[in-house]
Amino acid sequence: MVLVASVTVLARRTDAPWALSFRLYLYLGLLVITLRVLFRVLFGGGFGTTVILDLPAIPLPDWAAGITLLGPVTSEALLAGLYDGMRLATIIICVGAANSLANPRRLLASLPPALYEVGTAVVIALSLFPQLAESVQRVRRARRLRGDPGRGVGALRRIVVPVLEDALERSLSLAASMDSRGYGRAGELSTAQRRTTGVLLVGGLLGLVVGIYAFLDYSAPRFMVWPMLLVGLGLSAGGFLAAGRRVRRTRYRPDRWRLAELVTAGTGIASAVMMSVAAQARPDVTVPFTGAAPPLSVLALAAVLVGLLPAFVTPEPVMHQRPERGAPRETVADHPQAVAR
Repeated sequence: MVLVASVTVLARRTDAPWALSFRLYLYLGLLVITLRVLFRVLFGGGFGTTVILDLPAIPLPDWAAGITLLGPVTSEALLAGLYDGMRLATIIICVGAANSLANPRRLLASLPPALYEVGTAVVIALSLFPQLAESVQRVRRARRLRGDPGRGVGALRRIVVPVLEDALERSLSLAASMDSRGYGRAGELSTAQRRTTGVLLVGGLLGLVVGIYAFLDYSAPRFMVWPMLLVGLGLSAGGFLAAGRRVRRTRYRPDRWRLAELVTAGTGIASAVMMSVAAQARPDVTVPFTGAAPPLSVLALAAVLVGLLPAFVTPEPVMHQRPERGAPRETVADHPQAVAR
């Protein structure tokens, strides 16, 4: 999955600021895997039988019963930590791939009116990491132009302050722009209507949570799955309709769903459905046993490879044209007709 996400990003990302942060997500995923394995070594005593490193155990007080520091390190414990870390790292990297390919501002314009305020907060949170990556690259480039090699801990201390200052300036500019556009206005709904909307949204959320939990937990009663999901969807739809009435906003050049968007969304749905079927048919594929080599089924492999289709069937990204080194730069005087228009 990480390889498919990486190939798709390399094939279809632009040179926009948010597209330059995917490498940082890869580093973050690698750090998560490393920490998860280290935690298994530190707190994984007594798990498994194949000892590969015998470390001295450190006893803990009675209030920490059940936890052992160090102790024998087994291959089963290392593999369990590796698998857990890889799962979490895959989630982080896939979110980073989507964040590197999608324009957060266009994503906000595509949200329904009921999710406008929540979507704004989510878009701001998602765009924070790419903006920090852009700030770090800009500050490092400026220091290299001034003759600073930009390596080591000392260089990191000199980079942190300008990056934080840039983040503060972006926050103030964002707050001013949101305030000028009337973000957070209450609308024309009465207090009773707002309470009804809140009750519908919270009730729908609870119904969806209970239904999804019953669907994922096979020990839960089966009659709680579909009724709760249907009730949650109905209440959520009513809450969305009620909340959308108090949001008044216009859209400039709304994005239309074309064949490329439909294929991309369809491949995601198809991959999720195929992987769910593969997990039910072969549970050992998604949760492998640590005492043997992890198996692989044809359906699970096909479910992952379906995600490669957007890297080939979607149009190539539009890059900002930069003049080649040594080429003459065009000026406004070179285009008098454009000036006249």
